[in-house]
Amino acid sequence: MEFKQTVLPAVKNMKDFEMLLEMNTEYIIILESRLGMLPKVVKAAQKAGKKIWVHVDLIQGLKADDYGMEFLGRVIKPDGVITTRSHVIQLAKKYKLISVQRLFLIDSQAVEHNARIIEKVKPDFVEVLPGIIPGMIKEMKDRLGVPVIAGGLIRTEEEAAEAIKSGASAISTSRAELWRF
Repeated sequence: MEFKQTVLPAVKNMKDFEMLLEMNTEYIIILESRLGMLPKVVKAAQKAGKKIWVHVDLIQGLKADDYGMEFLGRVIKPDGVITTRSHVIQLAKKYKLISVQRLFLIDSQAVEHNARIIEKVKPDFVEVLPGIIPGMIKEMKDRLGVPVIAGGLIRTEEEAAEAIKSGASAISTSRAELWRF
């Protein structure tokens, strides 16, 4: 899967979400929300022709267990999910949702552990954090054979460009000033 856009906007509030509905962007990531708001948000995005991914771990009131994922997959029906939990990736596949495994690259042991998880659960994408380590973006892309999204601590257009140049398919950011990059 290739992105037509290199920046995946990640929103934390309704004001930014409403702004993104008007922008020329194909994808929107919901970082934080409440379960009660989620159906309305997903429906509005999809009505506007957007693909919407939900960060499952950050939705207040949603438990990322079998039943929570069943509710998400059958009732709310986002286009994809982002999570740090490998069992959620497996459940997302059951409901035909795009799956993004979020990885924190804090040390060599974490890299090895995460690589084993990715090989086992086979998400559609891997999001590496922090996304400002060009060498690790390239290594994870080459090693895992999964498209990489760079996220976390990308603050400037130069850092975004470097992440893309290093092999990231896209960057994810909540910085509105980078959404048009």
